[in-house]
Amino acid sequence: MSTPKTWFVTGASQGLGLALVKQLLHTGHRVAATSRRLESLTQAVGEAAVNFLPLETDLTNEASVQQAVARTLATFGRLDVAVNNAGYGIGGSIEELTDAEVRQSFDVNVFGGLNVIRQVLPHMRAAQAGHIITISSIAGIAPATGWAIYAATKFAVEGFSDALAQDVAPFGIKVTAVAPGAFRTNFLTPESLVFAQQPLAVYQAVRASHERYLAMNGTQAGDPEKAAAAIMQLAAAPNPPVHLLLGQDAYQRATHKLDTSRQEIETWKQLTFSTGFEQ
Repeated sequence: MSTPKTWFVTGASQGLGLALVKQLLHTGHRVAATSRRLESLTQAVGEAAVNFLPLETDLTNEASVQQAVARTLATFGRLDVAVNNAGYGIGGSIEELTDAEVRQSFDVNVFGGLNVIRQVLPHMRAAQAGHIITISSIAGIAPATGWAIYAATKFAVEGFSDALAQDVAPFGIKVTAVAPGAFRTNFLTPESLVFAQQPLAVYQAVRASHERYLAMNGTQAGDPEKAAAAIMQLAAAPNPPVHLLLGQDAYQRATHKLDTSRQEIETWKQLTFSTGFEQ
């Protein structure tokens, strides 16, 4: 086993977050875990213990996040790995989704993670060490029909992780965006997935895409226990990647996207080059 560390994990009462917390505790790590409702977290994991600090936290409220991080430091004395796992899926075309629906998605999937990062960075900088891991999605690299806003939130995660890794490298802090494919969690259930409240009948391809994804529920190829183990292995690596794919489907979608993007770039190269001043 790797040297025990102190982990701060959001969205820990279900799915990948829950699998990760249980494995971390089983292998002797110290874990501060957050959920919107403390009761759901303690029911899933257990009551507070020497190595476990359950925290009811509103990630969209920076003061709430600040209190959670402060309690973690007061309890364990350090914070080595922060995992931004909390988030939810949102389906619908841009025309169908209201401004309120879109903003709520960004508040949780993007700004909640940024709140955590802002609060943990001063302590990691002081320690000249640490690892920030944010759970993205293959949708943030290769989006699918009907998931525009979800993809946008995950594109944001991929983008800020890339730049953040460069910003904090001088302080010895590592950053990784983890992009899973389809894993057999409750992601495709009402607890983790919402749809446009005002759907439009004309978007038949969007509805068909949603039906295909919902039909996968319970049969996804990805094992969340293995994903949790992979994240632990990632955190133990001396030189972790800035971007990590999880799942064969994620690998296939990402490589296909890279191939088609390269082809498109080359096809339009002449027009791209035509915009400079004559030499």
